[in-house]
Amino acid sequence: MEEKFSTIKNWLGTGSINIFGLPMAGKDTQGIKLAEALNAKFLSSGMIVRAMEKETKQNLTNKGNLIPTNIFYEWVLPYFERRDLFEYPLILSSIGRWFGEEDQVMSVAEGAGHKIKAAILLNLSETEALKRFDEAKTLGDRGDRADDKELTVFKNRLQEFHQKTIPVLKHYQSLGLLITIDGNQTRDAVFSEIVEKLYQKASQSHV
Repeated sequence: MEEKFSTIKNWLGTGSINIFGLPMAGKDTQGIKLAEALNAKFLSSGMIVRAMEKETKQNLTNKGNLIPTNIFYEWVLPYFERRDLFEYPLILSSIGRWFGEEDQVMSVAEGAGHKIKAAILLNLSETEALKRFDEAKTLGDRGDRADDKELTVFKNRLQEFHQKTIPVLKHYQSLGLLITIDGNQTRDAVFSEIVEKLYQKASQSHV
């Protein structure tokens, strides 16, 4: 495994890997784990937006909608140019979920020295997403997130993904950057598949 991590690190440099998936797919869980393994920094658009909503006393996502693109640019994109992230690769959790945002994200990331080298889709079925939603409600392990409190809001998040984010993923696919992972597996199995497919991509880039 260490040899694979080393190959991925050499290929990634200070670049970025952007992770997407339905709500409950494990984007932050897998992203944090991958960042730790690669000595990278982790950036989650959801975490940034929720923090900014709290700071500005706005409730833009409490109904399950994505934030407007202009606010996304204002709140999230400046993170790419932070000096404390300058020398590190970045693992991103759904940065640029609305079709049309991905080109600006890629441009800003590359300009800051964090070129997006891959986009990962944690491909989770809607049935499994709803099952995990019910389990999370029972366990109470999602904190006080307004967008996870009600089933109607959660279903709106699923719809937003299909309408706005699927086209983003198709764009990454057209650029040869998309890696699809079976998100219905256990967390460990998902992580192993992520590492294996990143290793394959990194190895092919050296051919």
